[in-house]
Amino acid sequence: MTFPAYILRRLLLMIPTLFGITVVCFGVFQIAPGGPVETYLAKVRFAGGGADAGRGSAQGSSGTSSAASKSVTDEVVEELKKRYNFDKPIHVRYWLWLKDVVRFEFGYSHTKGERVVDIIASKLPVSVTFGLSSFFLVYLICIPLGIYKAVRDGSQFDILSGFVLFIAYSIMPAMLGILLIHFFAGGQFFEWFPIQGLTSLDSENWPFWRRAVDFVWHMILPLTCYMIGGFTSLTMLMKNSIIEQIKLDYVRSALARGVSKRAAILKHALRNALLPLATGFGGILTLAFAGSMIIERIFNLDGIGRLSYESTFQRDYPILMAAITITSGLGLLGQLLSDILLRVIDPRIDFSDRD
Repeated sequence: MTFPAYILRRLLLMIPTLFGITVVCFGVFQIAPGGPVETYLAKVRFAGGGADAGRGSAQGSSGTSSAASKSVTDEVVEELKKRYNFDKPIHVRYWLWLKDVVRFEFGYSHTKGERVVDIIASKLPVSVTFGLSSFFLVYLICIPLGIYKAVRDGSQFDILSGFVLFIAYSIMPAMLGILLIHFFAGGQFFEWFPIQGLTSLDSENWPFWRRAVDFVWHMILPLTCYMIGGFTSLTMLMKNSIIEQIKLDYVRSALARGVSKRAAILKHALRNALLPLATGFGGILTLAFAGSMIIERIFNLDGIGRLSYESTFQRDYPILMAAITITSGLGLLGQLLSDILLRVIDPRIDFSDRD
């Protein structure tokens, strides 16, 4: 199988895979309790109960008002079921939803009353900014650091940096965010960084350079939390990959010819050492869209992650289905992108034997 044929096959296989993901998620959301109808009914009954209790002493009995409340609730239920297509079988509802998705239309939010596409588009810049920035910064730092640790393997720098990386790997991003705010933004110790958001309140009238500096200053703490997760693993992966390449015959032959260790790594071993890192490069698509629920929540960032977090508790299924569908599709494309990068780095890689 040629490489273009392999790409085409992978693209065609994405369709049933994505279809299966959406079927399962749609079914779970539809049968799970706490949908838009139940949520509205709970609000109506709560308000009706409070109103009836307040009128109990005047009327002497709440039977009449309870019956009226039930009658109104039944009418609202029928209207809501028609509005959200809950008066139709689940397979019909999925078909109607799928026809909208083909047109890249995910319906309307149950809680916000706006088009889901417009809501996601308004939140996307924040998640994309942090996703892309953290991804590229991690690779730009980890690759040189891993190479330097491999060159200085066993040195004092390698041991000390390894200890620091181990500590960083042990800290959860959410906990790190809380600690950073407490020590550097909350005023308890230092107030060097802003505590939330991406811009200062009065920054609209500032000159461009000052707004750019303010934006970067707001990004430092949350970006640190974004990067901490993959920083250690990528650095150590790069170091170990370089060390494995150094042990191979083609590098040892170069060293035997008098080539320095640094030159042998940069000119011979580096290209093959990048292969393990390239397998995760496709994750840039998912990371740039999905964002981080916890980090965006902690730093009050108005991105896709926070939107998904709030929609989960509000049972806003149109937003959740849109987020799952887009994230799953980007994840599948990311896996294909990783294979393409592997082929670019090493043209000898053969995909003909892959399923």
